Amino acid sequence: MTAASLPPHWWGDGCVRTINIFLTDPMAGDLPDFENGDLCYAFARLYPDGPRRLVEGPVCAFVDWVMDDLSGLEMCRRLRSDPRMQDAHITIVLEEDDAQDKRRALRAGADDYITGPIDRTMVLDRVMALQMGGAQPRVNERLELGALLVDLAALQARWNGRALDLRPNEFRLLHFLAQNPDRVLSRGALIAALGKQEPPIDERTVDVWVGRLRRALRKVGAGERVRTVRSLGYVYDSYD
Repeated sequence: MTAASLPPHWWGDGCVRTINIFLTDPMAGDLPDFENGDLCYAFARLYPDGPRRLVEGPVCAFVDWVMDDLSGLEMCRRLRSDPRMQDAHITIVLEEDDAQDKRRALRAGADDYITGPIDRTMVLDRVMALQMGGAQPRVNERLELGALLVDLAALQARWNGRALDLRPNEFRLLHFLAQNPDRVLSRGALIAALGKQEPPIDERTVDVWVGRLRRALRKVGAGERVRTVRSLGYVYDSYD
């Protein structure tokens, strides 16, 4: 097993499959990803408003019982109502081994619980054990947003049934924009969300991706879905 600083993806070299591991603990931002054969376990921070990275594979979420902004129970409820995360395997990280807290966590939508503190090795062991036991986290392979369909299994996006001609970067960009509709996203946020920090990507490259995506959307009759917000970034408008 070797550490990897950047998660490969299933259409990249080696066709490596990504398992997303999201943690509410701030340490998630410092944890290196982990490669094991054709799997990459990719760590990322989970925020109260959800993930800020493209979700394109099975998800395991580790939610702290107590957080600065909200409770772990409320976080579980939010995840279950988030289309990106509703199929995630959620483990709540308890502060102590309390039977009543365990019951409350399960009622709030958690699949499992563990007593903290946790570290990278413990989390990886837990996720790998899930896979070995057959209880693998699921992935929602179809994202529908109005007339737009993003089909991960087919690696294809469609507008009213018409296929968009997209390169891998533009496909992933559209997927992330569709996961965050009507939200202004900076060029830096888009680069980070697509896992393009290393080697560094010039922010002007995002403009090239957006230009290609816009042309593909126009070609199938979607119109001007990706809007520029001056000095801030881009937003995918989900409504006319």
